[in-house]
Amino acid sequence: MIGKYLTLALILLAGLAPVTAVGETIRLKDLVEFDGVRGNDLVGYGLVVGLNGTGDGLRNSPFTEEIMTNILERLGVNVTGEKFRPKNVAAVLATATLPPFSRAGATIDVTVSAIGDAKSLLGGTLIMTPLKAADGQIYAVAQGTVIAGGASASGQGDTVVSGVPTSGVIPSGARVEREVEFDFATLKTVRLALREPDFTTAEKIETAINARFGKVVSRMLDAGTVVLDIAATQAISPAHAIGEVENIRIEPERKARVVVDQRSGTIVMGENVRIGHVAVSQGNLTLRVSEQPLVVQPNPFSSGDTIVVPRTTASIQQEPSTGLAEIPDGASLSDVVAGLNALGVSPRDMIDILKSIKAAGALHAEFVVR
Repeated sequence: MIGKYLTLALILLAGLAPVTAVGETIRLKDLVEFDGVRGNDLVGYGLVVGLNGTGDGLRNSPFTEEIMTNILERLGVNVTGEKFRPKNVAAVLATATLPPFSRAGATIDVTVSAIGDAKSLLGGTLIMTPLKAADGQIYAVAQGTVIAGGASASGQGDTVVSGVPTSGVIPSGARVEREVEFDFATLKTVRLALREPDFTTAEKIETAINARFGKVVSRMLDAGTVVLDIAATQAISPAHAIGEVENIRIEPERKARVVVDQRSGTIVMGENVRIGHVAVSQGNLTLRVSEQPLVVQPNPFSSGDTIVVPRTTASIQQEPSTGLAEIPDGASLSDVVAGLNALGVSPRDMIDILKSIKAAGALHAEFVVR
């Protein structure tokens, strides 16, 4: 039936006139990253306490006992040689992102994840945990009550888990102790890095910035970089120059792209996707194999054995062919898919059709399968 659906859809779409989409302008700050304005990843190893019997089993997680011993000894409690196996502690990794220009004393959010065999972090408290960056320096210290994202309940015969109780967050749970050494005010030029490199978009950014200042203050280096000359803008500082240009609106150019998710049957496409001249036909082939074994019993009072005789039935069913459906050159893929969808064609059948069109070289777009 797919071939029939496709034929009907193309007949309906034959009378559709091409529609020119009105370009949408986007703020420059949403298209680029400014040189030096970036976050830094932090990570730390710590201990969550106060759990309701859902912590690590210390026999299976010796590192939990080691960090617990170290913390207690730093607090003046001597536990050398002692054997204690509490169920209310868990070793965790704490992660956070240090935002750009964060100052000492500011607070940031922290994500906490168990690394042992703890069942849940619900209700636990993270003990003071240093957070380090890639250079090995401590930039923040985390501590606070963990808000777990799930729950679990167990009994002797069954266990129920909702969400992920072994991971949680601590809002504003870390305090910045060290600032990143970066003097933004001394920059002579600032590079604007496009999130999606494109020569046309970079040229539009260069033109828009120069038009804003009425002179040449920016220059495109490549598809992903535009350089802004701070001195040429005559701004008081680089921060003032960035504040002047970041709200300039640009109409970016986007690549023609089709993204399909085979697991969920999701199809996402851009407005610039086009299909070349191609003919498509798809039919459904069904193969059925059924097993109905027959049990044969021996005669009464005989010495025979009961045997099972296999009985297999196999059949192949194919729907009548409807011929090839021709797609005209330059047809919009969004129109074709909209027509197929209106006729009840499933997303998974659409994905098969799109993959075949791409293999034939008629789909003029980047085809991404996830």
